[in-house]
Amino acid sequence: MAQSVQSSTASAITGTSDIAGHEFLAFKLGHEEYGIDILKVQEIRGYEAVTRIANAPEFIKGVINLRGIIIPVVDMRIKFSLGEPVYDQFTVVIILNIGGRVIGMVVDSVSDVTTLSPEQVKPAPEMGSAFNTDYLIGLGTIDERMLILVDIDKLMSSAEMGLIEKLAA
Repeated sequence: MAQSVQSSTASAITGTSDIAGHEFLAFKLGHEEYGIDILKVQEIRGYEAVTRIANAPEFIKGVINLRGIIIPVVDMRIKFSLGEPVYDQFTVVIILNIGGRVIGMVVDSVSDVTTLSPEQVKPAPEMGSAFNTDYLIGLGTIDERMLILVDIDKLMSSAEMGLIEKLAA
């Protein structure tokens, strides 16, 4: 099962029509709206204080105890350098299940779950070296809204995040 999910994600990057028809959870970071595959989302929780881990990168806020499982929590606003994070009543932690590992992702707010048709998904533009587009699947357009579609598997398992290897060790 995990193998087929990974191969479909890999083909989604090369052909955006493969992801069309999938449902995406829309969330906000700053003024931008992002979307991730709803099948990767385990649950959505309100933001609560985390236990800081010494020498962890700044974007790793710390860990939380989720029903007896200690999970790392990543603040995506810090990760994407989108200014100083503000934690308020809208701030949520999206609990993800990536390759059998559970990871928390702090975002400013969640909006909705949306299904995108092939016509609504456009390939991610090349941005040169200023912005790493390896983690982008494409751009989803819904009327006047634009969702930046993130390949959350690829992002969370990247070497720069270092989460999946650390969790496996």
